[in-house]
Amino acid sequence: MILKKFLSYLTFRKQEGPKSSYLKMMHGINRISILMFLVAVIVMLVRFCK
Repeated sequence: MILKKFLSYLTFRKQEGPKSSYLKMMHGINRISILMFLVAVIVMLVRFCK
C-alpha cells in the first residue's frame, strides 16, 4: 500500500486534497528531491560494485 502510494506520487497521478499553488510547488520540489536521491543511490551502488 505504501509503495503504491509512493509510485502514484512520483508518476504525477491526481491526489485528493487542497489545490493550493504553494502545495503544488512543494510537491514538485519533493518529487525532484526524491528522484535525485534515487539517482544518487544508484550511482553509489554502481561505483561500489565495480
